[in-house]
Amino acid sequence: MIGGNDIAESKSFYDAVLGVLGHQPGVIDPKGRCFYYTKGGVFAITRPINGEPACNGNGSTIGFAADNPEQADAWHAAGLANGGISCEDPPGVRKGAKGDLYLGYLLDPSGNKICVLHRMPTD
Repeated sequence: MIGGNDIAESKSFYDAVLGVLGHQPGVIDPKGRCFYYTKGGVFAITRPINGEPACNGNGSTIGFAADNPEQADAWHAAGLANGGISCEDPPGVRKGAKGDLYLGYLLDPSGNKICVLHRMPTD
């Protein structure tokens, strides 16, 4: 669960980026929180219960899996078109200790850092 300052704006953003990855639109519960249910888990957005504005976790990044680089690029484009801000390097391959990764990074409308990841095939 992450904090959001405007749940409707966050839902619009996450419906777009997660929709590209094949997930259903978020569901708003009676408390006004937005939930995305998948076979692999649950992702949610809420206004902070202490009434303070939502803020990003310094050093925090939440990642979402993509099936291929094209899907990762579409995720990034959908995020930009729906209020996200590009951060770090443009989407592309990065060398990793356990193999190459195709990564893209965004800040969501509340400033949370998220990424999309695809593990590149090994030769």
